[in-house]
Amino acid sequence: MTAHVTLRSPIDHWHGLLADVDAGSLCASLAERMRSRRLDFGGRPLCPFLRPFFLEAGDEDRVRDAAETLWTLGERIATVAVDRADLLHELALSDEEIRLARIDPGYRTTSTAARADAFVLPDSLQFAEYNGESPAGAGYSQGLAEVFDAEPVMARFRERFDVRMYRPIEALLDALLASYREWSGGSLPALTAIVDWREVPTYSEFEILRDAFTALGVPTIIADPRDLTFERGKLIADGRPIDFVYRRVLINDIVARAGDCRALVEAYERRAVCVANSLRCKIPHKKAFFAVLTDDRHAGLFSAAEHDVIRRHIPWTVVVRERRVSRHGEEIDLLPHLRRHRDRFVIKPNDEYGGTGVTLGWETSEAEWDAALSQALAERDRGWVAQEQIKVRREPFPICERGAPNGVATRDMLVDFAPYLFRGRLSGFLTRLSSTGLANVTSGGGQVPAFVVSRR
Repeated sequence: MTAHVTLRSPIDHWHGLLADVDAGSLCASLAERMRSRRLDFGGRPLCPFLRPFFLEAGDEDRVRDAAETLWTLGERIATVAVDRADLLHELALSDEEIRLARIDPGYRTTSTAARADAFVLPDSLQFAEYNGESPAGAGYSQGLAEVFDAEPVMARFRERFDVRMYRPIEALLDALLASYREWSGGSLPALTAIVDWREVPTYSEFEILRDAFTALGVPTIIADPRDLTFERGKLIADGRPIDFVYRRVLINDIVARAGDCRALVEAYERRAVCVANSLRCKIPHKKAFFAVLTDDRHAGLFSAAEHDVIRRHIPWTVVVRERRVSRHGEEIDLLPHLRRHRDRFVIKPNDEYGGTGVTLGWETSEAEWDAALSQALAERDRGWVAQEQIKVRREPFPICERGAPNGVATRDMLVDFAPYLFRGRLSGFLTRLSSTGLANVTSGGGQVPAFVVSRR
C-alpha cells in the first residue's frame, strides 16, 4: 500500500524559508549553476526542484546497516554462483554472460561500485532493486549537493538544523583505487580510463569525474570502447597505455556489440588491465538476485542475522515460470497466485534499465496483467521476475514550472532513495523523484541532492 509521509519539521522549515525568497530568481540561479557545472542528463538540467531530500540522522544508521548487508550478500552470491549452474540458471544469465562472469578478473571484489534502490519511511526500509554493475550519478549527486549547499537559503536553514552531505566522488575514487591495488598487489595506476560510448546521456558525468579524479592526483581520460586497441599486451587509448578501466559501458552492450568491445574484453581476459566493476558483477545485478535471497531453497547461504535483514528489507521476489514455489514457508501454485493477486505484485524484466518493461499490477487491468505474464513466460530464458509491492515514500516538493504562480508549483512526488555502496561502505545517495509509480531519470524523473539533518 502506498504511504504518504507526514510533513516533518525540516520540510516545513525549508518551505517557510522559500516563502521569503524570490522563487523565480532562485530557479534561474540554480539552473545556471547546474549548466555551468555540467549537471545535466542528455542536455536537460537534472534538478528542477527547489528543495533537497532530508534524511533524518536517526534513519542513517538503519539505511547503512541494511544497504551494507545487501552489498555483502551480493558479493557472496557472485562468489558462490559463478561455479554453480543451478544458481546461474535461476539468475537467468545468458551463455555469453556466464562466459564473461567466469573470466578471473584478477581480484576478489565483484562490485566495487554498487547502488541499492530503496524506499525509506519511518516504519519501513525496503529495497526494490540492486544495481551491482555500473551505477551512474555519484558525480551528479555531489555536484547538486554542493550547488544547494552554497545557496543563502541553506545558510538560513543551518541556523536551526545541523546538515551533512556525503562526497561520493572521493569515496568512489578511493574504492576504485582499492580494487586496483587488490589487482596489482599494491601499486597505483599511471593512467585511468572511464570507458563508455560517447553518445550516452551521462557523458557530462564522465567529464565531472575525469576532472575530479585528475585533480585528486589520479590522471584520468574518457574513452569510447570503439577507440580502444589491444597492442603488444597493452590496452591503448589515444596512443597511451591504460592501466585501469572504470567501466561504465554495460555488459549488455559488451555482449550485443562484441566487435566494438573486443579490445577491452581481450585485455581483461589477458589481465593486461584492471576493470572495475568486474564482468562477474552481472550475477548480483540481475533482478533475480532478490529471488535467490527470498527463496527458501537457498536459506543455507545466509546467517540468522542476514535472514532477518532479508525478511525486513527485501520484498519476496520470484522468477516467473509455470511451477509451484515456496512463499514464506507455504507452497503455492505461482501463476494462479499472481493472477489472483495482481494488485500486490509488479512484473519486471530481469535486466533492463530506466523502468523498461515494468508492469505495476495495481495500475493494470486484468487483460494487461495477463499479457505481461504471457510475455514473461514466452521470454522465460530472460528470467522475468514478479515482486511483491513495497511501501513507497511521497513528499511535497516545490518545482520550477512555467505558468505557475511565481514560476513555482508544489507537486506530490514519489521519492526513490538509493544508497551508494563503494566496496561495501555507504558512500552517498542518489535521490530521484517522480509523479508516477516509477522513479528514474531515464524515463523523465528528476533528481535532488540528499542531506542528513538533525535538530540543533
